[in-house]
Amino acid sequence: MPRILIAVTHLLGSGHLVRARHLARALAGAGHEVTLASGGMPLAARQDEPFAFVQLPPVKVEGVDFRNLLDEAGQPIATERRAMRQAMLSDLAMSLRPDVVITEHFPFGRRQLAGEFMGLIAAAKAVNPRVLVLSSIRDVLVAPRTERIYEAEQRIISHFDGVLVHGDAAFLPLEASWPASPELTGRLHYTGYLAEPSLRAPGSCLRQARVQAQRSNPGGVEQDAGLLRCARNDEEAEIIVSGGGSAAAMPLFELCLAAAGLLGPVRGWRILVGRGVSEAAFAGLRDSAPAHVTVEWARPDFPALLAGCALSISQAGYNTVLDLVAAGRPAIVVPFDAGNETEQAIRAQAMERAGLARCLRLDGDIPLTPIFLVQAVESMLNDAPKRSVTIDRSGGDAVCDIVARLLGARS
Repeated sequence: MPRILIAVTHLLGSGHLVRARHLARALAGAGHEVTLASGGMPLAARQDEPFAFVQLPPVKVEGVDFRNLLDEAGQPIATERRAMRQAMLSDLAMSLRPDVVITEHFPFGRRQLAGEFMGLIAAAKAVNPRVLVLSSIRDVLVAPRTERIYEAEQRIISHFDGVLVHGDAAFLPLEASWPASPELTGRLHYTGYLAEPSLRAPGSCLRQARVQAQRSNPGGVEQDAGLLRCARNDEEAEIIVSGGGSAAAMPLFELCLAAAGLLGPVRGWRILVGRGVSEAAFAGLRDSAPAHVTVEWARPDFPALLAGCALSISQAGYNTVLDLVAAGRPAIVVPFDAGNETEQAIRAQAMERAGLARCLRLDGDIPLTPIFLVQAVESMLNDAPKRSVTIDRSGGDAVCDIVARLLGARS
């Protein structure tokens, strides 16, 4: 049974870790012995995962300052924490003797953690010179300066055997965000998007809604009633607002509260707030919400809520977009684009071109205002765009075939 070690560190939201978990589940389901090592802030773990999980001493960032790594208390990480993280990863490699090492996002990103990733690869090769080393990346990257693009590609050429691109080249090729050289292009393996199984099967949304509501609120009535009302695909269906796991969506949440107030109680709104938002900020949103707007923490039954909503308003993160595609509901995407972030904007524009959503920008040529958002909401509710493409979301199956083929070529 091949042994696979996956290393990931999410810094702002939870998307990188969620995608790494999808990858680990898929590979474990194919019969591999999988260990996932996470170096970001801990997230609630699922029970009965088919892979082993190791939590490193966590690091995070504040806002979009990715150069300065912080600990749980928001203080700059100590040299000892860096050393401990690197030692834990190297020890894992030496004890597990993996047949495959997968670094999530590195070397295309996480440059500030290069020492621990390169140390992991070196340790794995020391105990197994034939180890297969792969990079795992999402569909869109943030292209840095030219010299850093060269640095990343040289690391791929010198230390890696291939790159798993968790996207659909027909919908959004990597070259849309990263200027790949011919050498790099030859090492790319598109898997399709890594997604949870769709809840969109006929009749499944309502059943799943009931099950999830009962699990999250045993014996409860109010939450179950609200969920089922949302899951009904009729004139009472809600507008669902979401923003991933970080606090980056706060401007969007505040804008939606203002728009909901202007639109009035013609339809209910539900704002799902990620756990990266502080308790104080959450309380502020909740206290300022009109009576027809529910503000609550993000819920595990989000896909079921989405599948029954009248309209989704969200950012354009990787996992959120996959939930939108699976749900098949009208959608407005407002990409996070603070600082030099371009990832979500590129993905959101591709979605609009494909008829999957309408893309609005907080700080575009025409800044997004509550009145403009109300107009967009009314337009989408009355006349959503027609879809023109289908996105490949079979990444879980494809990645297993790719890894098996690459392993077979080494034997």
